Amino acid sequence: MQLIKNAKILEDSHLVTRDVLIDGKKIVKVSENNNLKVDTFDAKGAFLSSGLVDVHVHFREPGFDYKETIATGSQAAARGGFTTVIAMPNLNPVPDTAERIAAQIKLNETNGTVHVKQYGAVSADLIASKISDISGMSAAGAVAFSNDGKGVQTADTMLQAMVAAAKADKPLVAHLEDDSLLHGGVMNAGKQSKKLEIPGITGLAESSQLARDLMLAKATGVHYHVAHISTKESVALVRIAKLQGVNVTAEVSPHHLLLSDTDIKGDNALFKMNPPLRSQADRQAVLAGLLDGTIDMIATDHAPHGTAEKNKPFREAPFGITGIETSFQLLYTHLVRSGVMTLETLLQRMISAPIASFKLEAPTEIKPGETADLALFDLEHQKTISVDKFKSKGKNTPFIGWQVYGNTLATWVDGQLVYQSL
Repeated sequence: MQLIKNAKILEDSHLVTRDVLIDGKKIVKVSENNNLKVDTFDAKGAFLSSGLVDVHVHFREPGFDYKETIATGSQAAARGGFTTVIAMPNLNPVPDTAERIAAQIKLNETNGTVHVKQYGAVSADLIASKISDISGMSAAGAVAFSNDGKGVQTADTMLQAMVAAAKADKPLVAHLEDDSLLHGGVMNAGKQSKKLEIPGITGLAESSQLARDLMLAKATGVHYHVAHISTKESVALVRIAKLQGVNVTAEVSPHHLLLSDTDIKGDNALFKMNPPLRSQADRQAVLAGLLDGTIDMIATDHAPHGTAEKNKPFREAPFGITGIETSFQLLYTHLVRSGVMTLETLLQRMISAPIASFKLEAPTEIKPGETADLALFDLEHQKTISVDKFKSKGKNTPFIGWQVYGNTLATWVDGQLVYQSL
């Protein structure tokens, strides 16, 4: 047994001090002043939560181990306070068959510090027009399906995938990007792209494909999930679709909540991600969508890259930034402490909503009988985001040097302490 003493937890929207007793993988008692003589961790008044859940991460193994591995990615997740994540399939080989899914799940379980669930690819190598064996991959353990990093270019391919995913009762997750509308763009098309003389990507590349998919989702009844939503038009489309009864959920990434294209002051690829940072109006729209429930959850789109490739000019560097070690901290600091949303709402968007939407076996409350997947956060003391502290191989983030509260002090997975800050 082990005892976490003097932790603040949320009960009925109020922070109260409790001791949490763990036996094996489970919480067995939540009480005041538990003085059992067992292995004890003194939380010293820090905030204890169920572990965070991220439905969108890139752990890069196999195929791109120099960027990240399952070990380093999951250690980074633990440092961020996450205990369950779902890993995207843009790997080499792509997990696009039942056999490859089974092998990837075994690799995740062997090398993961946290619970690493796995996406299956919608189509072979993420680009084929013929869909993969979604039924077989589902039976092998895939929790959802996506071609993340690539938009599904034809309506017929997406329709076939939705029919198969609906039959398997699994979410179909869309990276929205119409290749015919990209025109070589690498940042948001607008005043800032013109000022910097960097080719722009219009928001239509996202929203036009979303409109197509929502009609297909309505026809098939599939659980359709929008990855990293970024434009005001996309938020409006999801809002309307929900009113019409479409089974659609959506996620937004922390960088789209906190940054806009005006933050890109020069040729700095740390600000290059896909979808790109949009306008200030788009940023305000996705924040409003998150607050009113149109956008269901927050997902990091943790996308580590090698330092050398991210040091290339904006046009040449790969898309993507890291996020799993900084997301709760940034959002707690800039949304909760500023009064934009409550701590309870932030946790709902980072724990309860992803668990419910993706039908994950993970705890949403700290109570007896729940799995002891837990994270302890320091809400009182400010620290600076420094890549020197990162567990991830990827150091590619525009948030370096930002001052944040909510830093992770400790993380438990299945009752085992897997991360503790020094």
